[in-house]
Amino acid sequence: MKEKKAVILLSGGLDSATVLAMAKAENYRCFAIGFDYGQRHRAELLAAQRVAVGLGAEEYKVVKLDLRAIGGSALTDNNIDVPEQEVKGIPITYVPARNTVFLSIAMGWAEVLGTQDIFIGVNAVDYSGYPDCRPDFIAAFEAMANLATRAAVEGARLHIHAPLMKLSKADIVRCGTNLGVDYSLTVSCYQAQVDGAACRVCDSCRLRAKGFAAAGLKDPTIYIDCS
Repeated sequence: MKEKKAVILLSGGLDSATVLAMAKAENYRCFAIGFDYGQRHRAELLAAQRVAVGLGAEEYKVVKLDLRAIGGSALTDNNIDVPEQEVKGIPITYVPARNTVFLSIAMGWAEVLGTQDIFIGVNAVDYSGYPDCRPDFIAAFEAMANLATRAAVEGARLHIHAPLMKLSKADIVRCGTNLGVDYSLTVSCYQAQVDGAACRVCDSCRLRAKGFAAAGLKDPTIYIDCS
């Protein structure tokens, strides 16, 4: 039987940790990749390292980028406040080109590793409305990747797996819990403190808390205003 390897985009948050556990459950050898892209805090990178070790990824690689150079997002520009109330439309926490850039680098590493599988934790049910989290984007990127790589041209077609795409946040939490994910290792907050303590009021915190509540499971998140 051919060995199964996969590249997993691992941000350190709830969704990507669940995706890593799902890939492991499918008997993939998992090579996790994270990005130091100029985001507001480093807590998510530390969380990703913990998750990679905890779930047995064979390797965890961090690629350094600087999306602050183009700005345009509250996550890459400290002069733009992270919204603490729900907003209509695509929020200012959207990072221009982020998933396109991340998937492009993951695509390159997959080709180097000789794998045809990339896993990403995008979701189009309980999410912030980012355009690069939609099924059409994933399908379009996969089509592009299969035109852009030597491996695909030679017959090894690349597949972008987005297993959370149609799941609610509660379903994601239940799935990960059943697979043994320790969500206390993860950080989802857009403005987390150095120790990972979450603000409770940003969009990501609200979606995370809603997911645990709807799943009927204890939320292990440590919040800034909690002892």
